[in-house]
Amino acid sequence: MRPVSRTAKVSHSARMFAVIPAAGLSRRMGQPKLLLKLAGLSIIERLLQALDSPLITERHVVVRPGDAALQAEVMRLNASLDLPPDDPPDMRASVAFALNVIEQKYAPCDNDGWLLVPADHPVLDRRLIEILLQTWQSVQPAILVPRRGTRRGHPTLFRWSLARAVANIPVDRGLNWLLREHAADVTELPVDSDAAVTDLDTPEDYRRLREKWEP
Repeated sequence: MRPVSRTAKVSHSARMFAVIPAAGLSRRMGQPKLLLKLAGLSIIERLLQALDSPLITERHVVVRPGDAALQAEVMRLNASLDLPPDDPPDMRASVAFALNVIEQKYAPCDNDGWLLVPADHPVLDRRLIEILLQTWQSVQPAILVPRRGTRRGHPTLFRWSLARAVANIPVDRGLNWLLREHAADVTELPVDSDAAVTDLDTPEDYRRLREKWEP
């Protein structure tokens, strides 16, 4: 793992693509969690607003073919809606589908980047996103991970050259395999925001979030 160094420079023409896997079934929540409201906005709207940055070329949201309500919300929010032909079996499959869509549309170069943003991180904010993006532009790490205290969080930024490695992940492993396989290339960025490590999985998570974020 490498410490953050601010001496390396990356071309400002390098592009960043946000990948938001949102094809889960919300089994633990018991209802579609990305359409739940928090402080007046749906969870997916909050997330896409945080990612609305001039440093992000396009926001790609992978949605199940049968999830018409979420598809409509993503389209309303002017993000790129990526619809695989069948329900992705896991997050890795969703991410691989989005990366292929981006590859076909933009033909990214190795020094472009992709930003993995799990859709169930409901309180990610623009300040945290901008800090990560600016660090990526100035340092050009292969992998950049925010760290809150002792915990790694999200979003995770990858150089586009690692997009090809997603296809090599063993069938019984998740996306964290990339971080373990390329551990020497991981740069951690300490952050002061709990948003990086706050996710939404259960009704109890949702209750706590509403208590904190709603008057």
